[in-house]
Formats: sequence, C-alpha cells, structure tokens
Amino acid sequence: MIVINLDVMMAKRKIGLAELAERIDLTQSNLSILKNGRGKAIRFATLDRLCRVLDCQPGDILEYVQGDENDDD
Repeated sequence: MIVINLDVMMAKRKIGLAELAERIDLTQSNLSILKNGRGKAIRFATLDRLCRVLDCQPGDILEYVQGDENDDD
C-alpha cells in the first residue's frame, strides 16, 4: 500500500495546511483529504507543485509499505 507522508513534510518545512493549499492552488479540503491518507489518486501536476513548494522529492511524500494486497481502503 502507498502511505502519504505529507503531514511529515509539512511539519519539517513548518508550513500549515492553508498556506500550502494556497501556494499549490488546491482547496484546503482536497489537500486535507490527501494529507490524511484518504485520497485515492494524485495528479502529477499536484505532486510536482507539492515537491516544488516543499523542496522535496516525490519519495519524501509517497512511501510504499508492504501490506495486505486485498486491502482497498
């Protein structure tokens, strides 16, 4: 399964949800869904903007963790 570590990167960069949402041109509610791991997909354009603003690599935000392959949550 893929784990979203966006909250970790936000804490490291000391940036809040509202500021990040504004800087990447995404609604706070959609960013919150992504940050809390409830999102089902992410656009490459959004990932690109996140990496640019947070000065990180995609692997700093997305992490593969081996788990139950039948888990669709």
